[in-house]
Amino acid sequence: MNSVAVIPTIVVIPAFNESATIPAVLHSLRAVVPELDLVVVDDGSTDGTSDVVRELGVRCLTLPFNLGIGGALRTGYRYAAESGYQRAVQFDADGQHRADQIGLLIEALDSGAALAVGTRFAGKGGYEVGFGRRMAMRSLRLGVRMLCGRWFSDTSSGFRAVNRELLEVFATEYPVDYMDSVETLVAASRAGYRIVEVPVSMEERSGGVPSQRPLRLLYHYARLVVALVGSSRHAFPPAGRQRG
Repeated sequence: MNSVAVIPTIVVIPAFNESATIPAVLHSLRAVVPELDLVVVDDGSTDGTSDVVRELGVRCLTLPFNLGIGGALRTGYRYAAESGYQRAVQFDADGQHRADQIGLLIEALDSGAALAVGTRFAGKGGYEVGFGRRMAMRSLRLGVRMLCGRWFSDTSSGFRAVNRELLEVFATEYPVDYMDSVETLVAASRAGYRIVEVPVSMEERSGGVPSQRPLRLLYHYARLVVALVGSSRHAFPPAGRQRG
């Protein structure tokens, strides 16, 4: 993690009604990676999430209404880019992601990745999910394979890190639709950005309500295929192109 202290890095944490879980998440981040800056994007919460975050002394960007995970993330990435950060780590507010795994994503960026994705399913023991959700995720993996010609073991993982080049792209062009994580993989892969999957350990969510259910995953998979096949709907600028 030495490079983190040298390269300005921020953790972007989207949150929607996570007042019960986010204190433990922020305490963990401060304890394990105190050298990283933190920003929470409160996506129109109605449970006082913003107040809890500010009471803990963490910067919070409060959206006036719920934009969805994609809109919240674009807001966080824009803040990171405009503030001069060279790297950003995407981290959930529900307690699933572990602060002690961030270093693994940073190491992938150090090795030249533009996007490092923490995968729940490539490590020892894997990550247990129910049958319906497993089938939906398998369909998503197949769909991504069809769209960009590459297998990803965890297309819906929200535990990610990006370098400066892709951070600038995400600041203005991060997809704001429901399956943002999948569309991001497809768009970044098509544009030639180097994407690396990193086996990580994750926890079960400690509170709140999951944003993705099996039937909704299958519905949005079909919608994703219709939206992306043969289109440039969420095309990213090519990797390596100088951005003004």
